[in-house]
Amino acid sequence: MTVAACAALVERGDPDRFLATMAAPPAARAVLFPLYAFNLEVARAPWLTQESIIAEMRLQWWRDALEEIASGQPVRRHEVTTPLAEAIDAQTARKLDETVAARRWDIYKNPFEDAANFEAYLDQTAGTLLWAAVTSLGPAQERTIRDLAYAQGLANWLRAIPELEARGRIPLLDGTAKGVRSLAGTGLERLGRARADRSAVSPMARPALLAAWEAGPILRQARADPSAVAEGRLGQSPARKRLSLIARATTGRW
Repeated sequence: MTVAACAALVERGDPDRFLATMAAPPAARAVLFPLYAFNLEVARAPWLTQESIIAEMRLQWWRDALEEIASGQPVRRHEVTTPLAEAIDAQTARKLDETVAARRWDIYKNPFEDAANFEAYLDQTAGTLLWAAVTSLGPAQERTIRDLAYAQGLANWLRAIPELEARGRIPLLDGTAKGVRSLAGTGLERLGRARADRSAVSPMARPALLAAWEAGPILRQARADPSAVAEGRLGQSPARKRLSLIARATTGRW
């Protein structure tokens, strides 16, 4: 029940966030690894069973754990909850509850109702996670962080399209080439807006933003070649991915 155990979970289940976190200072890793391990456990909870009631119970378990952290009660012992309770404050725990609640969409096979519903899902999952990570390290402007998180969440979502469809989900409102181009374009606009506001993020908080380092290349690829989404061809080569991460970690220009 240590940060090292959380790091091992993230390394196995979320290797890109693992690489980004290893590029952060050690003090930041002690906060980020428990958060990302929590996110990994919550994200996969709906997929561990085909029984919706059991999946709901798994998510409720995490909501109850967050409530224990938020209220200052003794926190249930678990390899993630124990270090998480040391890494976040009560306000962050309450905010993360909306991330768990949003994951209920993953249990069922209903499509998103409209564009606002899809954007809310990305904001409550990717947005709230990044906001929690950033504010646990230092001050920042929320709009800037949520713009960046939208781009990051959308890039990750587009990469997950083939698996989501294989599992019977309807992940996009408009999966045509035109629809994908438009969506990627929106993500790039919000990414640009976030980067134009770099000064709104304190130096202490910036290591958390390394997790979004692949958003730009992936969204540009999706806009230029929408077929790469359905065919699962989004992403950079391992060598290019590492080089771009090193460059961003070195310059601090996320």
